[in-house]
Amino acid sequence: MKSQIVSTIACALIVWIGPQASAASPLKVFILAGQSNMQGHAQVRTLEHLGMDPQTAPLLKMLRSADGTPIVCQHVWISSIGHDGSEQERHGQLTVGYGAAGRDVKIGPELMFGVTMQQLVGEPILIIKTAWGGKSLHTDFRPPSAGPYKFNEKQLAQLESQGKDIKQEVAARTEASGKYYRLMTDHVRTVLSDLKRVCPDYDVDAGYELAGFVWFQGWNDMVDQGVYPQRDQIGGYGDYSTLLAQFIRDVRRDLDTPNLPFVIGVMGVGGPTSEYDASQQRYKAIHQNFRDAMAAPASLVEFQGNVAAVFTEKCWDLQLGELSQRWGKVQSKTRELNQDKSLSAQEREAQLANYRAEHFTPEELRIYEVGKSNAEFHYLGSGKIMVQIGKAFAETLAAMHK
Repeated sequence: MKSQIVSTIACALIVWIGPQASAASPLKVFILAGQSNMQGHAQVRTLEHLGMDPQTAPLLKMLRSADGTPIVCQHVWISSIGHDGSEQERHGQLTVGYGAAGRDVKIGPELMFGVTMQQLVGEPILIIKTAWGGKSLHTDFRPPSAGPYKFNEKQLAQLESQGKDIKQEVAARTEASGKYYRLMTDHVRTVLSDLKRVCPDYDVDAGYELAGFVWFQGWNDMVDQGVYPQRDQIGGYGDYSTLLAQFIRDVRRDLDTPNLPFVIGVMGVGGPTSEYDASQQRYKAIHQNFRDAMAAPASLVEFQGNVAAVFTEKCWDLQLGELSQRWGKVQSKTRELNQDKSLSAQEREAQLANYRAEHFTPEELRIYEVGKSNAEFHYLGSGKIMVQIGKAFAETLAAMHK
């Protein structure tokens, strides 16, 4: 199938050899890793929201074939594990459905990342995606050079007060330390050892190039008060910054790519903290402190030019986020009416319909129903947000290769 993608990327971002690259060019391999938001919880139906906004409507066209069906990238392949919490692999040409497992077809950042990168590179691409929900950097993805996780004094006291066997708890945490780091690097090596299995058109003579790594994680660390007891204070997440810098060094060492371009997808759920409303103020300091800690390694002298932070808060949809909060009032009203036993089912529904009409215009209700498919901590399950995040990741990596 000939690509129907219309390039909207500025010529200044065309990198490497450009769109007319020789067929003998090395296969460009990109690694996408992290937890649930790298998995992706945006149902495919939410991509329609892109078309409801004139600024993002062109992106929807890039993701559809001439007949309106989701695009299947002819020169972009993907191998993905972790989508269902296991090491079971899915692989093939890039299209929708490489998000988290579930009843509905989902996407993560990988879809628009691959589409955008193919436009920029103009060469065959392989994405190796390793992402598991609910995983931390302090333990699950802990880099080898950091050694096993060690409980702090407060955690040890709490375990003792709970009557736990301290030696057993320490042994279990030691065993868990770095488990998903190892699964990640093992899968990368497995795919690279037999590229034709995943990419049938792989040119062995041309070889491959590890061209970039994207890290999109953070929620489990951000909410862990035990590991980060001073998280509401400036510098309270300093250990995360240290671990992430070690993670970058270890990945480069273990994959034998000393200057592997690395993108940090900085947690941006809720949008810019400067835009937080009254209901979000209690989280503002924590969220901002964590974002600062995530981005910090990109400022280290040793990483200049090959590590960059992408602030995903810029991709947050403020309107959809506000509509989601407003819908919470509708849910509260629904519970209230359901508890009123004096009302008939018809009366309850009539009152609820009136309440919805008072709080939502028909257009707003349509945007909410189309645009959201999951919780706020999963970026509302918004295809519009995920697509823009994937695009930002690709463009940032491309800029580093210029």
